[in-house]
Parts: sequence; C-alpha cells; structure tokens
Amino acid sequence: MTVWFKWSKRPVRKKIRMWNFKEIESAAKEEIQAIKDYHALDFFRLKYLSRKGLMAQIYASLSTAPAEEKPAVGKGANDLKNLLTQLIDAKQKELQGTQSSKGSQEIFDVTMPGVHSEIGSAHILTQTMEHICRVFEGLGFVVQDGPEIETEFNNFTALNIPVDHPSRDAFDTFYLNQSDPKRKDRNLLLRSHTSPGQIRVMQEHAPPLAVVIPGKVYRPDAVDASHSFMFHQIEGLLVDQDIKFSDLKGLLTASCQRFFSDDIKMRFRPHFFPFTEPSAEVDISCYLCKAKGCSVCGRKGWLEIMGCGMVHPKVFEAVGYPTGKYTGLAFGMGVERLAMLKYGIKDIRIFFENDVRFLRQF
Repeated sequence: MTVWFKWSKRPVRKKIRMWNFKEIESAAKEEIQAIKDYHALDFFRLKYLSRKGLMAQIYASLSTAPAEEKPAVGKGANDLKNLLTQLIDAKQKELQGTQSSKGSQEIFDVTMPGVHSEIGSAHILTQTMEHICRVFEGLGFVVQDGPEIETEFNNFTALNIPVDHPSRDAFDTFYLNQSDPKRKDRNLLLRSHTSPGQIRVMQEHAPPLAVVIPGKVYRPDAVDASHSFMFHQIEGLLVDQDIKFSDLKGLLTASCQRFFSDDIKMRFRPHFFPFTEPSAEVDISCYLCKAKGCSVCGRKGWLEIMGCGMVHPKVFEAVGYPTGKYTGLAFGMGVERLAMLKYGIKDIRIFFENDVRFLRQF
C-alpha cells in the first residue's frame, strides 16, 4: 500500500511524503536475517522502534495526512510495528539458542594460565598488634576492646589526671563538644590513650583480672616522621592481692624477650605518670647493635619502648575498689614505635600511605 500525505502543515504545493509499508517491511526482514549478535539487534531496534526511530517518524506524520487517508496510514503503521516487534523477539530467541549451543560445545584449554587475583594480607601494624597480644595471652592475659569515644571522667579524672593538667587542654585532646545531661562529667572526646580501658574493665569486673587493651588513640599532634594525630597503643593491667613491682619487671622482661629477642636486656628508669606510683620508663638494649651504639638507638645502646608502674590508689578509689585491699600493675606501649624499632622503619607516615611496595614486605 502506498499512501501520500503532507510533510507539514504548509500548503499542498510544498513537499509531499510517501510511506511504502511493504517496502519497509521487506527491508526490515532482509536486515534482521543478517544480524548475528545482540549489538546489531539492539542497533536494529533503535533504528525502527526508538523515540527517534522510523516508527516514531511515521506516527508523527499522521497529523499531516489527508483525512481520508489517516485510517489506512494508521492501520499500516500499527501492522508494521507489530511485525517489527515479532521479528526482534524471534531474533533474540535465535541468538540465545546460538549462544547456548556454542557454550556447550566450547572447548577449554586447561593448560592456559588462570587469571591472577591479588591476595591481601594483614597490615604490618595489625600483625604487630596481634603478635604483642598473643605474647600476653600466653602469659595469662585476656584481650579486651574499648570504645574510641570516651568520657572526660574515664580519660582523665578517674586516672588521677588533674583538671589543670596540660593534656586536658583543647590543644592536646580532640573534644567532641557533646553533652549527656545524665552525667556529672558531660564532655565527650576521642580517647588520647588506651588507659581509659583500665577504668572500664575495673568498673565491670572485680579482681583478680589481667587484660591487655589494644586500639587507636588520637592526639592533635603535627604529623612528622615520629608523630601522627592517630596511632595505636596497647594497654596492660593486672590487679590482684599482693602484686609487687618485681612482678611488673618480670612480666615486661619476659614479654619483651618473646617479642624482640632472648638476648635483650631491660632497664627501668624512674618517671612520673599520674595514674601509677611508682612509675617507670622501660628501655631495652638495642638488638640491632647489641647495645654497642648505632643510628637506630642514637649511639646510646638503649631503646625506649613503653611506660609502666604500679596502679595509683586514687585510680582504685575512682572505680570503687576497697582501699588498701588490692594492688596492681599497668603498662602502655605504642604499636607504631615497636614496629619501627623491630623492622628498622624510620618514618611513621609510611604506615598510613598505603604504598603496596612497602606493605608487601611484611
């Protein structure tokens, strides 16, 4: 059927457009027989049935056709659209059958190398933290987690840190400026050390207890080769009756020898921490130069690794333990520092740069 109608609403003397539906049908059947893949089929569908395709043009031109021709043009357009839809559906089923047939007959060469997948591993800091925790688990300690958002009471007050102590200043602590009306102490902060874990454990459990508390801590320090605003610590706490400083020395000596080397020597230097009394800094002999002096130990032969001491009576008082009934020991160490000393790493920033070349070495 050949139908003539106006191309636009302009006078009849202007261009007149003719649609030959039989010719379009014949061309479409010929095109679709040559299609061999889904990409070509999708191109065929867009050509005829898309918003800018041929069928859209035919329907748009109906308004310019003479009134007596519109029924015939409309019927021809609908018939053509139905035919095109049937052709596309039939070709799609044909292609699906072809793909299934090829897949069942495809032969795989089992001698070809497979696709390589990268296998991840624990970060060096995670490995170091787990190693230290395993050492203390072997000595009878239990690993305990603590929240990274703490109260000012747990982070400072209960640890016998006075209100005017510099560490409580906003320049040294990340305060969150939140409040809880049910608490006397309403300030929340990102914990600046893992020692608040001691308070939480003692508030929830009665002695005897022996725990290590690993985790992230935060301080607004300028980032350089030896400082970071976020780093990791491991806190240790042992509380029971008749715990002595000699127990602390023996415990730390055994744990450091298991982590570093049996050949290292220990040195305890007097120090001050508000939450321990007496307090000490712990040094180990440099295991790289055998205490002879090298660039790692600053030619001194000793490496500072942690702080420790006997739990202050004020801390026991803050958690509600009976006065004079228990004694305890506590210690805290920086995971980054221990990893840097053990593996000869000179810059703390490299731990957090996510350089795969560095991480693959561990």
